Amino acid sequence: MRKYLIAGNWKMNAGPAEGKQKAEELAKTWSGKNLTNEALICPPFVTISAVQSQFSSTSLLTGAQNVSDQDEGAYTGEVSINMLKDAGCSHVIVGHSERREMYGEDSALVAAKAKKVIDANLKAIVCVGEKLESRKANEQENVVRKQLDAVLETISAGDADKIVIAYEPVWAIGTGETATPDQAQSMHQFIRARVEEKWGKDAADSMQILYGGSMKPGNAEELLSQPDVDGGLIGGASLEPDSFSEIIEIAENLS
Repeated sequence: MRKYLIAGNWKMNAGPAEGKQKAEELAKTWSGKNLTNEALICPPFVTISAVQSQFSSTSLLTGAQNVSDQDEGAYTGEVSINMLKDAGCSHVIVGHSERREMYGEDSALVAAKAKKVIDANLKAIVCVGEKLESRKANEQENVVRKQLDAVLETISAGDADKIVIAYEPVWAIGTGETATPDQAQSMHQFIRARVEEKWGKDAADSMQILYGGSMKPGNAEELLSQPDVDGGLIGGASLEPDSFSEIIEIAENLS
């Protein structure tokens, strides 16, 4: 049976008070219910504990949006993997397109961060994806291959169960362009094939590949029905508890 991961990325929204309220609404919906799939909220660092405290009676998980590639020390403003583990995180997003674009994180740094997550026995949600100019030049597969290979060559195939790939068609987020389910499926299929080339069929078949291009209740079923789409990395829709719950429900019905 297929197992989806529905991951919410709150980005720089919802401080502890607001985040607790949103998490409380989600908890009311899912309290006492056993999910077939996994559902995860990644709030800002300062809100992790507030969200975590509300999820204790649910199957909902808590993650983080980023992590340092250093363990401890004089790194002002950074948050280490051990801090996130101690806070109760199960997953950590690394290499989000906004981190790559706005903060200059290259694929080598993303791979180092992913390794920190995996070495701590947490799951790394590794984001890959191309911008509009690469898509228009038909270079999308080359861009994604390089981003993906940096991680696959840093981590061993034995840790495949600790990696989730999230495909972000950056060109389809806030540009007026639209990624179709077929385009999503095509890239997800490419990613899975590349994992198989590097790590073998078993790793490729078991790896979850999420779609991170503005999934919402209105398009979730069509996207999640694609053979190589194993869930979603949800932005705006995850900030509305009802919308996020609706996407979780869609995934539950498809499983």
